[in-house]
Amino acid sequence: MLQASVETRVRFAETDAMGVTYHGNYLPWFEMARVALLDQLGTPYRELEKQGCLLPVLETGLTYHRPSHFDDRIRITVTLAEKPKARLRLTYKVERGEELLVEGFTVHAFVNREFKAIRPPENIDAAMRKAFSA
Repeated sequence: MLQASVETRVRFAETDAMGVTYHGNYLPWFEMARVALLDQLGTPYRELEKQGCLLPVLETGLTYHRPSHFDDRIRITVTLAEKPKARLRLTYKVERGEELLVEGFTVHAFVNREFKAIRPPENIDAAMRKAFSA
């Protein structure tokens, strides 16, 4: 299992008229954590793109437990539970302190610039083999 966490602060612009974080803002926070996970693996997303590998989102889902508000300090944790083959399934938790706010997931495919499915590039495959053999 692999995990990475990032912390952020809810900006005023990310809240709605009810004073809570607009539901669509959680997906960019998921992306922040996902990019951090790839960095932690030593396979930055920018480098994957340079190699012609893209990771589009195929599916996503979120469950909202509690709202967040302007100026809350939150932590987004992403988990990769198993070594990916053709698809990458990530789960996320958004927390304020110990309080669970949102849970979610994203599913991604490894594709080339023509959006045709490809095998993961060797460097990411090697990083995943190493991470999941430990």
